[in-house]
Amino acid sequence: MPGDRVRAVITKRKRAYAEARTLEVLEPSPERIAPVAEHPGAPWQVLRYERQLVVKHEQVRDALTRIGHLDGFELDEIVPALQQWRYRNKLEYSFGTGDEGSLVCGFHAPGSWHEIVPIDDCLLASQRSNVAREQVLAWCREQGLEAFDRRTQTGFLRNLVVREGRRSGELQVRIVTGPGELDGISLAAAVDCEGLIWTRTEALAETTQGGVSEIVAGNASLQEELCGLRLSISPHAFFQTNTEMAEKLYGIAAQQADLKGWERVYDLYCGIGTVGLSLAARAGELWGLEIVEQAVADAISNARRNEIKNARFFAGDVRLALRELVEQAGRPDLMVVDPPRAGLSQKIVRRVIEAAPRRIVYISCNPTTLAPNAAQLVEAGYALRRVTPVDMFPQTPHIECVALLERA
Repeated sequence: MPGDRVRAVITKRKRAYAEARTLEVLEPSPERIAPVAEHPGAPWQVLRYERQLVVKHEQVRDALTRIGHLDGFELDEIVPALQQWRYRNKLEYSFGTGDEGSLVCGFHAPGSWHEIVPIDDCLLASQRSNVAREQVLAWCREQGLEAFDRRTQTGFLRNLVVREGRRSGELQVRIVTGPGELDGISLAAAVDCEGLIWTRTEALAETTQGGVSEIVAGNASLQEELCGLRLSISPHAFFQTNTEMAEKLYGIAAQQADLKGWERVYDLYCGIGTVGLSLAARAGELWGLEIVEQAVADAISNARRNEIKNARFFAGDVRLALRELVEQAGRPDLMVVDPPRAGLSQKIVRRVIEAAPRRIVYISCNPTTLAPNAAQLVEAGYALRRVTPVDMFPQTPHIECVALLERA
């Protein structure tokens, strides 16, 4: 925590920063407070929330100035979260074996790829979401099912994904297993949810993506509302995990986009279309690009559902498909990018520069990758005008930003 005096070992050296692993806390920070819950997914709960916001704001400034060597931009005050607990609409749990050999369901212990910490009440999830997790775990125990052993690569139960429509009230439960048989009818009777999905996978990696999924009971997709849009979300599609703060985030993106009604907008990494569709009414035309085909299908369906006729979505890898999209649709006036934590690769940055949008709105979940990407764009002739930090994930070190870049 900020203010701790620790003994640590450097694990990675970079020119502008290093990464380290704590070996021992020699002197705790005087700002530490007692944790609310035993939860490996909420490491910053030992800091007062007001202090969390200050530190996150400084992390954004530090990343942009020290890693990106950027200056002359306006850094807004951080937008605080509306809820400090029970704000996540999606939780991914792992099955494991407890000390006494019993089946448990929880999270990976910090720094461990095989140890699973059981959890009774996940304070990041709603009470109904917690009940569904407990119902699945109880049923699996009754059936005598065993957890997947990550060391021996044997066993059956791997993960449990619980997703909630905060506005619709719907709950989607997806159980991820290795090859084998599952009594879906019995499980469906034991779990209170609107949609139950079973995913089978033989992947060695710890991931809930991929595999073969089937609908066991209820709805195939989760229904939700966001920014006045009615949305359908398929099981593997990305959706911001804090619904209430996603509206804040997209509202800031719309302000920075400053659309007049005639612009051609590109939405890269568009997912199910949430960002682009929220902008479409103020744009001339919208073109979305996303590598996950099912998410693109969701985006097309969501455009029809909301009677948005100026939006088109395509499946493709941004590295390869962006150049083709420019040839087909013409150069964008505004480009919205919302990449994963790793940010944009150098090749994708080059493709963005080739596309030559007048304005770029970059939605980032990692300021340490936003910084070098913004620096590359500035070097190519863009100016970083404004950055707005948004706290989507209280009790964690994660921070989202919306950055505006314009051709200088």
